Amino acid sequence: MRPLRSLFLIGSAAVLGGALAVSAVTAGATAAPAVRPAPVRAHLTARFLSEARAALVKDLNRNHGTAWFVHGRPGTTAGVANSSAAASFNWAGYADASSTHGTFTKVSGAWTVPSVTCTAEDRITSDWVGLDGFLSSTVEQDGTVSQCFEGRAVYYTWYEMYPAAPVNFTNTVKAGDHFSASVTFSGTKTYTLVLKDTTRGWTKTVTKSESGLARSSAEVITEAPSSESGVLPLADFGTINYSVSDANGTSLGGQNPTEIIMINNSGADKDSTSAISSGGAFSNTWIRAT
Repeated sequence: MRPLRSLFLIGSAAVLGGALAVSAVTAGATAAPAVRPAPVRAHLTARFLSEARAALVKDLNRNHGTAWFVHGRPGTTAGVANSSAAASFNWAGYADASSTHGTFTKVSGAWTVPSVTCTAEDRITSDWVGLDGFLSSTVEQDGTVSQCFEGRAVYYTWYEMYPAAPVNFTNTVKAGDHFSASVTFSGTKTYTLVLKDTTRGWTKTVTKSESGLARSSAEVITEAPSSESGVLPLADFGTINYSVSDANGTSLGGQNPTEIIMINNSGADKDSTSAISSGGAFSNTWIRAT
């Protein structure tokens, strides 16, 4: 969600899409995740949901955050250094990228909405598929978001075509719902975004007309979204499993994608990213909020 105007520092290459500077950091030791308390379960009234949604929109619309990739911290897979991995302050997952604009025409993925444990306010996580944002200042994305509001977990769906603000759908979403999502460029300047809750049997399809978008990357991502104050605390989502991740109709697992691991300002991991299978399956596991 909103990985825009980006400063990317991966290896020795730097791509500046905005004015934000990111300092190099060195990773410290990663502490073992704490035992997760039982999730809060309560009936969410229409008024409560309305207030939670208003708080979410207010928070996320204040600022278009930046996808912050950090030079000086390689990623690891199963404890082994991985030269094709990157560390980020707000992303985790996998991305395939090209220096040639127009390379990517479709991205798709599938996942199960994780059950978020809420022990503090204003914690949030978002899971999505998208084109762009990795090496460009445009994004075309759709996915789910999990928010902690007044001690309760609330779940939403959304899409975004920057520079327009993200749009939230009003359909019911709950932890455990199975989702599939895709973003497709169908020629000239037409983009089709499809989001399906296969558990509840509803589908949202949005068609947008945009010209000049880069289409230089495809991503399947777990994100800690940003507000005007910076990256928001990452909600405790346990483990999220992506069963499918494709770019241009081919599994991301067969395309040597960049693995992305989320870290905090001290360089400690905020989550872990598993290896990706040949079929494009992988998982992210929560470690800490900040």
